[in-house]
Amino acid sequence: MLKINNLTKTFGDKKAVDNLTLHINPGEIYGFIGHNGAGKTTTIKCCCGILQFDQGEIYIDGISVKDNPLACKQKIAYIPDNPDLYDFMTGIQFLNFVADVFGVSSDDRDSRIQKYADMFEITGDLAQPISAYSHGMKQKLAIISALIHEPKLIIMDEPFVGLDPKASHLLKETMREMCDKGAAIFFSTHVLEVAEKLCDKVAIIKGGKLIRSGTMEEVKGDTSLEDVFLEMEDVK
Repeated sequence: MLKINNLTKTFGDKKAVDNLTLHINPGEIYGFIGHNGAGKTTTIKCCCGILQFDQGEIYIDGISVKDNPLACKQKIAYIPDNPDLYDFMTGIQFLNFVADVFGVSSDDRDSRIQKYADMFEITGDLAQPISAYSHGMKQKLAIISALIHEPKLIIMDEPFVGLDPKASHLLKETMREMCDKGAAIFFSTHVLEVAEKLCDKVAIIKGGKLIRSGTMEEVKGDTSLEDVFLEMEDVK
């Protein structure tokens, strides 16, 4: 579903991502782990077509992000770590705007908005301007907007930041439900316990380079993910 081959991205003299290769298959929840500045967000933005990259290739469902970025964006949903939504819109206006962009029918959008707004308990706030939303409410709205067109690939940057425990639990359940239907999820996190319990596979990035990747069992063995991560951080 998502193939990252030999990705390199530089900013000036600094290699933010250095020859990174990762493959995420349909049905997989793939966690992307690393400290701040390791290259997680840069990788994610390259996958979404937000940043151009210097070397390598990225394919979404077999389509090149470089050659056909619009077709790729139609297949994905992207949730940034700090959702920058249209504050002048109400919640429902924003959701309908996103549904229009992706050509979602009236019946489908209505049922999906109702389902997810009820689930995340913001139905009563959809008529309010987004400017009045808390960070957590904006995060919930961004999640709902990502699910409206039932994307084949969901890419998320620190999706659990700002969510209350109940919303975090619901998001985890929704992620698994989407993958059980054949979608794939690639998300960054610094909450190692979440990654350990939720992910089918994980990758650890440090200084723009992939340090370790594979199934949870392959990466952590008989120890904890936290121990592996700290051990990797000690490697110079």
